[in-house]
Amino acid sequence: MNLEQKIGQLFLIGFQGDNIDASHPIAADITQRNLGGVILFDRSLATKQAHNNIQSADQVKLLTATLQGLARTPLLIGVDQEGGKVRRLKPELGFPATASAAELGQKNDMTLTAIHAATTADTLQALGINLNLAPVVDVNSFAANPVIGRLDRSFSPSPETISAHASEWIKAHRTRGVLSCLKHFPGHGSSRTDSHHGFTDITETWSPEELQPYKDLIAGGLADAIMTGHLFHKELDPTYPATLSTRIIANLLRQKLQFSGVVISDDLQMKAITDRYGLEEAACLALAAGVDLLIIGNNLDYNPDILARIIPAILQAIRSGKLQEKMIHEAYARIQQLKKKAIRSYTE
Repeated sequence: MNLEQKIGQLFLIGFQGDNIDASHPIAADITQRNLGGVILFDRSLATKQAHNNIQSADQVKLLTATLQGLARTPLLIGVDQEGGKVRRLKPELGFPATASAAELGQKNDMTLTAIHAATTADTLQALGINLNLAPVVDVNSFAANPVIGRLDRSFSPSPETISAHASEWIKAHRTRGVLSCLKHFPGHGSSRTDSHHGFTDITETWSPEELQPYKDLIAGGLADAIMTGHLFHKELDPTYPATLSTRIIANLLRQKLQFSGVVISDDLQMKAITDRYGLEEAACLALAAGVDLLIIGNNLDYNPDILARIIPAILQAIRSGKLQEKMIHEAYARIQQLKKKAIRSYTE
């Protein structure tokens, strides 16, 4: 596999529509650019459409099968299905309702959490979705947080409680061959602002205890993947937010916390990134910092040719010395291991 084909594997891209054929732009990304995976959304924010990739169980099942049928290397097919208010597979479309992390944490019944996680994972597995971008392991240290606390996305203000519930969640998914992703590193729970909408500085609010769930789950072998938040902390890195920070990813997460798995970026089209960086620049900086899999939701802003635009920018960054080629090879190898893990866990 050549360098350009390996670069294609480092992306999880969103697309428009609930069905595709060979003429669809995402089909070209898969067949011509060796795209690593896709992310599904229930609605399109860019075009203000109430429906996007998800209409019904039968439709999603056909869509994922069609996507996989185009791929030489099996795709990661991801979705945000946390439960509660953050779910792409909604009850009104016939999918099972599941509790929010906050509800489960308040009841603090591990059997109940395992049941809700199993229901979620069973649903995803039946639909051909193999990556759930959950659980949230942010510590609920600021209840009025606009993107975590107010949306009931955190299990608890207690890191220990979060670790316990997240463990049950991940185990239930693994049993069904569905990968999980811890988010949002190094911790979004104390933020006063939402990184979807702009620069988010956690310097004065963040606490080292927000790393504890990551430490616990990494040590327990339960971290399939970890998502970075677009979070700025001047003591951790005076220049870059976490997604673009070598200090936070390579030094803190890789070296100090000993995480050797796949690092996934939050959506690079969120305003915490786009307000300060071009998309091509952000992608190159993220890869240089140690991110393996870049999410471009193509939902906040839609460009059907987004991958064709970014791959040449990455190749140019390598030629100019801004990005080391070895980062591509290392990221590619980790992603392939993650894909094998999904297949292996379901067949065991």
